[in-house]
Amino acid sequence: MLVMKELARRVANLRIRTTSLIMDLRLQDQIRNVIRVLLGQKMNTGHYIYEKGSKPKPDLSILPIVEELRRLANIMPGGKPISITDQEIVEMILFPIVNEACHVLYEGMVIQASDLDIACVLGMSFPSYSFLVGAKHVYNSLKKWSELYGNFYKPSRYMEERAIQGIPLLRLYICYFLFEFYGT
Repeated sequence: MLVMKELARRVANLRIRTTSLIMDLRLQDQIRNVIRVLLGQKMNTGHYIYEKGSKPKPDLSILPIVEELRRLANIMPGGKPISITDQEIVEMILFPIVNEACHVLYEGMVIQASDLDIACVLGMSFPSYSFLVGAKHVYNSLKKWSELYGNFYKPSRYMEERAIQGIPLLRLYICYFLFEFYGT
C-alpha cells in the first residue's frame, strides 16, 4: 500500500506541474476563449454551431482561437502542426508513469520492481506495458518528447542507464533485488 501511495503522490506532482500552462492561459486572459471552445452545445458555441432542428455544423470562427491556444501551449513545435498516432497518445500517457516508477526505484523508495508492478496493476489497472516494449523504446520516446515538449517527459537517470545497457526493466529489477538480498 505504501508503494501505491508514493507512486500516486509522484504522479499527482507531475500533474500539478503541468497545470502551470492553464494558469499561464488565465494570466494571459485566454481562458474565455478556452471556455468558448469547450462549453459547446450548452452555450451554443464551440467546435460546432448548434441551430435548432438541424445537425451541428463546424464553426470555422474558432480556428484562430485554437491556433493561438496551440501556440501558447507549444503544441506546434516550430510553428507546424504535429501528426500523432493513437499509439503515441497511449504512450504519452503511460510512459511518464513508468518514468516516475523508475525514479522511485532509483531513489530506493521501493526495493523491488515487482512491488511497483503490483501497485500499478492492482491500484491503477495499469498494464504491464513497459516490460513488453522495453526500456530502450520508453527511453527514446521520453527523450524525443522532452526535447519537443519540455521536462515533463525527461527520462529518469535509472531509465537512461537501463536503455543504454540494453537491459530489460523487469530482468534488471529481479537481478538487482537478488544481488541486494543475497549479496551475489
